[in-house]
Amino acid sequence: MKYDFAVIGAGPAGYVAAKKAAAAGLKTLLVEKKKLGGVCLNEGCVPSKTLLQAAKTYHHAKHGSIFGVEVEGLSFDFPKAHAHKNQVMDRMRDGIAGLMKKYKVEVIEGDARLLPGLKISVNGETHEADNVLLCTGSSPAKPPIPGIDSEQVVDSTGILNRENLPDRLIIVGGGVIGCEFACMYASVGVPVTVLEAMSEICPNLDKDVAAVLREELTGKGVEFKLNTTVESIEPNSVKYANSEGSGSVDGDLVLVATGRKPNVSDLGLEDLGLDFDARGVRVNDKGATNVPGLWAAGDVTGQAWLAHSASRMAEVVVNNLNGRVDHMRFDKMPAVVYTSPEVAVVGLTKEEAEAKGLKVKVGRIPMKINARYLAENPDEAGLCKVVLEAETRRLLGVHMVGGACSEMIFGATAMLETELREDEIEEIVFPHPTTSEIMKDVFMAVR
Repeated sequence: MKYDFAVIGAGPAGYVAAKKAAAAGLKTLLVEKKKLGGVCLNEGCVPSKTLLQAAKTYHHAKHGSIFGVEVEGLSFDFPKAHAHKNQVMDRMRDGIAGLMKKYKVEVIEGDARLLPGLKISVNGETHEADNVLLCTGSSPAKPPIPGIDSEQVVDSTGILNRENLPDRLIIVGGGVIGCEFACMYASVGVPVTVLEAMSEICPNLDKDVAAVLREELTGKGVEFKLNTTVESIEPNSVKYANSEGSGSVDGDLVLVATGRKPNVSDLGLEDLGLDFDARGVRVNDKGATNVPGLWAAGDVTGQAWLAHSASRMAEVVVNNLNGRVDHMRFDKMPAVVYTSPEVAVVGLTKEEAEAKGLKVKVGRIPMKINARYLAENPDEAGLCKVVLEAETRRLLGVHMVGGACSEMIFGATAMLETELREDEIEEIVFPHPTTSEIMKDVFMAVR
């Protein structure tokens, strides 16, 4: 069958693109080999954040005496938390299916293979399209560690399917995924050790923000071993080496959280003359590949590795197909770490700005100077930090750690997108008392 637009992969790039294209009147095909929603909905963002919320609720109740909340016999029912997680995923998948039906997107379940001439083979049938969007996502990376195939080793997908708590969890990798799972398990009383090869956790974050996050997670019971290389995984332990020598840590479950890799295999890409390798499919800022009519968005491009980035890339592709000139702006892409406390960032760090040759001013204040934050998070540290261009006072970056940060960062993103300067931000009215006021107050500390 012939289509105006075909999409391979129904994750946050694929289903958004399919809906937007179909709403614009394009005859659209969406192919997915597993479940609607892709990794984000079924193996990543949604299930992990649902379980994180369950763990945070338990932790807050357990430490609620400062608020006058006294709970006797408090317990955490992990299987029930998993049941709630599954209900959330089912409901969201039903919602996506409803959208596809509403906009008359044809959905086919099966393994897709691209053929020359913008043709797609699925389940023994061949379909054609004027334009094809490749958004097959990514999979957990598997480093060459002896013992990594052992029974007690899981990746970020496997750990979400476990319905029982381990006695002790070892996490290989102190990036975003590792820290989120460390927070979740430690919050419900599981001893957690994180082994990280770099000198700080979440090395892409502002260094002050990363340090606050590490200190807060340590307070929740997470043990971090930085500058540490994993040598092997044994039946009930992990052997490592660092500047102090060799050692081992015991645990009955090992989570390997060392990043992700683009899904570029078994798609027929080698026969298309497509510019790609193991790092992803090369695209320009409009999402176009070097093959006319073939586009790519999301993790498969090896850029950003964020669900909302994937959705935005998909929007850019469809906008350009429909005659609206649009392009990606990765320098203004917000990112969140859904730990407790949360981390939310957008724009440049001080070091990144200076590496670009910019002269900058920096402002930073603790979250606890904010009345709402102090009332709701009396035992949790936090920080808000801004980076300004020194001469123009234009906002270059916002970096926050503390409760509600994930819900505030869109405001900072809008400020960056519109290139607001300090005096213009000062004229914005923030409701009181809200934690968002911290984004206005921090400018008083700019030096």
